[in-house]
Amino acid sequence: MNPTTHTLGDLFLQLGLPGAPADIDRFVASHRPLADGVALSDAPFWSRGQAQLLCEALAADADWAELADELSLMLRA
Repeated sequence: MNPTTHTLGDLFLQLGLPGAPADIDRFVASHRPLADGVALSDAPFWSRGQAQLLCEALAADADWAELADELSLMLRA
């Protein structure tokens, strides 16, 4: 069985957000910078469902964890 490879765009779609590269860039630009002491899932711009998805993905080291980490880094840059 082959593991599924997800993209950052797929993560955004899972979160109910547009997943095109330009949409991701706009999202990051409008929500950056995220303070170092704030967990990605605790950021104030997520809905409760989005925050829960991110929290569970990271806690379970799910398929989305690596992409959530990538998004977190993008928001802190």
